[in-house]
Amino acid sequence: MSDCIFCKIANKEITSDIVYENENVIAFKDLNPRVKIHFLIIPKKHYDTILDIDDQNVMNDLFRAIREIAKKYNIDKNGFRIINNCKEDGGQEVMHMHLHMLGGEKLKTNII
Repeated sequence: MSDCIFCKIANKEITSDIVYENENVIAFKDLNPRVKIHFLIIPKKHYDTILDIDDQNVMNDLFRAIREIAKKYNIDKNGFRIINNCKEDGGQEVMHMHLHMLGGEKLKTNII
């Protein structure tokens, strides 16, 4: 999608602080972090929501990214949170499927 900010980040049309990348997925630091570690993990291909992903390779790579980022940023031992807001009632603001990865500190119940 030409006007999607996350597509522009995935296509490197907009500079972002990338923390992970493979063929199907890219992860970057959130511009407005809610906690010490706040990354967004997105598929490079545009999917409006998690319900639209029909490619098992993309789903596998999303979970691979979670595992590798957790190890890289040393949050695999103490824990972290993964959040996906789906559609308007779920709080999704950008209509490009994305996971929030939060960690690096003891998390409260309502961060996002």
